[in-house]
Amino acid sequence: MIARAHRTAAAALIALAIGASAPVRAQDVEAVNYPNRPIHIIVPFPPGGPTDILTRIIGKEMMASWGQTVVVENRPGADTTIGAEVVAKADPDGYTLLAAMDSTMVLNPLLKKELPYDPVRDFEPISLGAKNISVLEARADSAFHTVQDLLDALRARPGKLNFGTGTTNGRLAALLFAKLTGTTFAIIPYKGSAETVEGLLTGSVDFGVDGMASSYPLIKDGKFRALAKLSDRPLDQLPDLPPLAEAAGAPELGDISTWIAFYAPAGTSSEITGKLSHFIATIYADPVVAKRLQDAGIIAVSSTPGELKAFVHSETERWGNVIHDNANYIFK
Repeated sequence: MIARAHRTAAAALIALAIGASAPVRAQDVEAVNYPNRPIHIIVPFPPGGPTDILTRIIGKEMMASWGQTVVVENRPGADTTIGAEVVAKADPDGYTLLAAMDSTMVLNPLLKKELPYDPVRDFEPISLGAKNISVLEARADSAFHTVQDLLDALRARPGKLNFGTGTTNGRLAALLFAKLTGTTFAIIPYKGSAETVEGLLTGSVDFGVDGMASSYPLIKDGKFRALAKLSDRPLDQLPDLPPLAEAAGAPELGDISTWIAFYAPAGTSSEITGKLSHFIATIYADPVVAKRLQDAGIIAVSSTPGELKAFVHSETERWGNVIHDNANYIFK
């Protein structure tokens, strides 16, 4: 009887172990077969900006390599929170991804009291996608040939000129620029690069900040004039363009350009996020893809999920300090 009881107990334990491991094996099988149906990548901006351009390049490579349709969905609005909420509530199966920005994962949580998502709780990191260099620019037919020209006009006509940008980062840059240079101007918030470009072209705004991916074609065609870059990193397309901190005599500005990263909903397996991360690193190493990204004005940077998590943590600390030190000015 004792032996039979032992055998029965052992059989029960084995059955329990098999039952407990079945979902894990199912996840493993799903990861091995991933992807086996269309992937949707949510871009929280209108078409045409740096995030949209980068995502479409990566999506095209995914389709070519994996033979599955990749649908890029533009869900602009509310400083990227609309698109982020869609992914935060999606199934954690790797088939709905987010092309996030610094505003999505760092600035919104620091600046907004209520968000429909939590950047840590609701997402699994995949990889960095790019560290953009944004530029301060004006129309080519304007009187602004240098940052000093712009500063002279701002001081001669306080509060009369309009500034446009499509990102939270750009608005913070404008506030800090105004504070550090003792100038005042109206800040016009746009939903993304396409609206910023239109605002500059039509004269709705006199100057603005946008990413190189959307700015460079217009600079090259002689429609826009770049006055400065919001970084001290090299910019191959415009090697003589000065950093704004230097040109404005405001070293405290530092590097305030944007970045793009890719995320999946929380609960997505590490096998799938790792597969996606590895894929991005692999295509970035392809000279043909690298040339396409460079020609689009995108400075491609990949990472592991762990490296992205650490990077976002450091960015949150950096911007948290900037916002804390300038709270009275930013939130006035």
